[in-house]
Amino acid sequence: MTDHATDTFVAHRNLLFTVAYEMLGSAADAEDVLQETWMRWVKVDLERVQDPRAYLVRITTRQALNRLRSMTRRKEAYVGQWLPEPLITAPDVAEDVELSESLSMALMCVLETLSPTERAVFVLREVFDVDYDEIAAAVEKSPDAVRQIAHRARRHVDARRPRRTASASETRAAVESFRLALETGDLQGLLDVLAPDVVLVSDGGGIKQAAMRPVVTADKVARFIFGGIAKFTVSFTCEPTVVNGSPALVLHVNGEMDGVLAVQVEDGRISGMYYVRNPEKLTRVGAETRLTLEPGEPGVG
Repeated sequence: MTDHATDTFVAHRNLLFTVAYEMLGSAADAEDVLQETWMRWVKVDLERVQDPRAYLVRITTRQALNRLRSMTRRKEAYVGQWLPEPLITAPDVAEDVELSESLSMALMCVLETLSPTERAVFVLREVFDVDYDEIAAAVEKSPDAVRQIAHRARRHVDARRPRRTASASETRAAVESFRLALETGDLQGLLDVLAPDVVLVSDGGGIKQAAMRPVVTADKVARFIFGGIAKFTVSFTCEPTVVNGSPALVLHVNGEMDGVLAVQVEDGRISGMYYVRNPEKLTRVGAETRLTLEPGEPGVG
């Protein structure tokens, strides 16, 4: 029975991690949630479990909700802007429109504006297509209440999410133009790739220097970027990668990783920039994280 429990958990592990990460925006906390889920799963009488996936998602959701409520207090004391922890994902994730959109830094930032229960309901319903009865069991609400919460959360997210999701190729082209402008010091090239109302959010966590508030408009963002570079005698490089399912950059300063830049692209120009410098959020940048909307096969990690 223990071997069967292990095989079942491993088969669903990437899915459960994705659920927890989308609810929390933190890989470290998502890993803790999976550990808590495992500890409860091995105590379950599996002969009574008709749908292992639903049961595991339910446990994961409850543990993630508990952690999300405690994280709210941590975020209130956070120094500066709080951004989700960026994850390096496989290149093919960028071609999966549904998965890449759900993982985008832009959407994850919008999810930060929901209450813990609203976020759980939205993620389970809109991202993982869990039915209302299963969500109700996971969040300990009635199905009717869950429908109302889902409607409210969807309306809130739709009012704040990007108008149109750019394709992976569009985003890749914009990121490449940004990289070339940055590495060559081409101010006009940088302005050309930025949307007029672009917003830059940077997260240093009080450990690394970052703007305490979002920087808005192309001119101010360009001056902020090049002004910061001009203050120091540094050499830097931009390494293309895929972050949260979208083309992005890892920036190195004097040979050391400085941060990860994810972007939102609309109409071929960068409308949102999310720069994570907090080293505590960059511990997983050296390796790919496997994220999925579907369970795997038994015995497959």
